[in-house]
Amino acid sequence: MKKDEVFKEKIKKQFEFDESVASVFDDMLSRSVPFYEEMLHLTTTFGLKYLEQNDRVYDLGCSTASTLIHLAKHTNLKLDLVGIDSSSAMLQRASNKAKAFGIEITFLEDDFFDVELQKSKLIIANYTLQFIRPLKREQLIKKIYESLEDGGVFIFSEKVITEDKVLNKYFIDEYYNFKKKQGYSEFEIAQKREALENVLIPYSYDENKQMILDAGFKQFDCIFKWINFATFIAIKKQ
Repeated sequence: MKKDEVFKEKIKKQFEFDESVASVFDDMLSRSVPFYEEMLHLTTTFGLKYLEQNDRVYDLGCSTASTLIHLAKHTNLKLDLVGIDSSSAMLQRASNKAKAFGIEITFLEDDFFDVELQKSKLIIANYTLQFIRPLKREQLIKKIYESLEDGGVFIFSEKVITEDKVLNKYFIDEYYNFKKKQGYSEFEIAQKREALENVLIPYSYDENKQMILDAGFKQFDCIFKWINFATFIAIKKQ
């Protein structure tokens, strides 16, 4: 696994999922997302509770396909796995990883809004929605809801903010301490924060919940949270 050193040099552009990021993305996730492995485990564990033989599963913003591969490795069910991402660099690595593990996954290089989602039982979007503009984000959640089968599940992870400005600062400080322990320098942390400015737009817990309920979901809950990182589950019921 190539080490993430993307932000060791002074940034020249906003953050994007290009070749430089894709080449170190697995390391970036493991060192930048607190309890990443636990989140992956919970996504798989809860997702599988609702899946049956031949069910379709979408991963929106699948990046290098770690989630779909993890899901496939932990079940004997035959599933129709589909990963969607707009980054060709990410999908090239995803395809190579899937082949290495002998796992069949269909990859689509496209914009979520241009893909006609077929009926599915599980849709995953881990740390994806936060990169979509708020107005379009709500449109995507509605599209997800409408494409899910009755009893289908949407699992997603996001960075979250709190309305309390002081507490929010404490959240950020604690997260920075986490990143320092992972070997990132003060300079790298500051560079990445600048690159993500106006690119990553997090919601609060309540904003995420309201967006989900407004789309038509009846059940919404948080299955994991660490400071300002959370994993949510939404269930489509009649």
